[in-house]
Amino acid sequence: MSEASGVLRLGVIGVGNISSQYFTHIPNLPNLELVAVADVNEERALQVAAEQSEGGKTVRALTVDELLADDGIDAVLNLTIPQAHAAIGIRAVESGKHVYGEKPLALTPAEAEPLLALAAEKGLRVGSAPDTVLGTGIQTARKTLDDGAIGEPIAAAIHWSAPGHELWHPAPAFYYQPGGGPLFDMGPYYLTSIVTLFGPIARVSGVATTSSRQRSVATGPLAGTAIPVDVATHVSALLEHENGLTTTVTVSFDVWKSRAPLFEVFGTEGTMAVPDPNRFDGDVEIAPAATREWQTVPVSAGWADSGRGFGLADMARAIETDRPHRASGELAFHVLEVMDGILRAAADHSVVEIASTVDRPAPVPLGSTPATW
Repeated sequence: MSEASGVLRLGVIGVGNISSQYFTHIPNLPNLELVAVADVNEERALQVAAEQSEGGKTVRALTVDELLADDGIDAVLNLTIPQAHAAIGIRAVESGKHVYGEKPLALTPAEAEPLLALAAEKGLRVGSAPDTVLGTGIQTARKTLDDGAIGEPIAAAIHWSAPGHELWHPAPAFYYQPGGGPLFDMGPYYLTSIVTLFGPIARVSGVATTSSRQRSVATGPLAGTAIPVDVATHVSALLEHENGLTTTVTVSFDVWKSRAPLFEVFGTEGTMAVPDPNRFDGDVEIAPAATREWQTVPVSAGWADSGRGFGLADMARAIETDRPHRASGELAFHVLEVMDGILRAAADHSVVEIASTVDRPAPVPLGSTPATW
């Protein structure tokens, strides 16, 4: 990091589908500077570097080895497929760079532990998506709960479902390999949100099934290609938080249509509908016990107009000010252990104790620009 400016100089490894969302927001975050990109598809890296060099700035296309060896890069934004998350993260830390990655942190807790241990040893930061929980949607829900608008929270219920990402993604095969599936793909949004709202999870149980449906790519140049499925495609879990609150979670790639509520919290004095944690905004609604009628809660917390990259910018600011960052490796590890525990519980027909714990991240006050952080 440039100490004079507080700017974190970024190298991005992996410029696939999700990278465009980061590239949309990084130019608007003054403590982040994109300086290089790398990808196994070198032509794609060259194309993206040229696109991001518009407007007078220079973004270089490098090999992965060149990017990791470059002393002008402070942090690696790791947007590779899940199977490569831990390996690239460890290589980045070994190269003396902070690392922020897409979810999940790794395929298993055992795979993630060396990354966090090495970063701690070297005094480097590890951050991880999702940072959607830092937007106005989940943060307003958190403030509404903390303000007691529905009394004491008792339980939460989550139901996310879809027919499968092969209907829209041009290269969806990795969603059906370890590190994918509805739990590892969509679960981090919901599990990170419930830890943000209610604190860490103590134990889990679950059931998981893999449907017999044959899947194939529906769009793009790979249309018609068969997709091997090596993950559970429908998962349900019961989670007990350390504070005693319970959450039920169902995530599925097997549901063509549903009327199940997406995300609700039940309290002693009312019910709260939480907006989609895959988005940064959305309306929070409560139905107080007195009326049992839905009413929209005014936006009261979170970074407005935020998007992917805000968690990384918060990490850069935390490095500069020597405080914990919110989308942390420790939070991502706890969520990873919970997901791993759900699948182990499903396989063994057991209840799995979660060994890790984590503090609730600091709340995000209502604001719109990094200058206010």
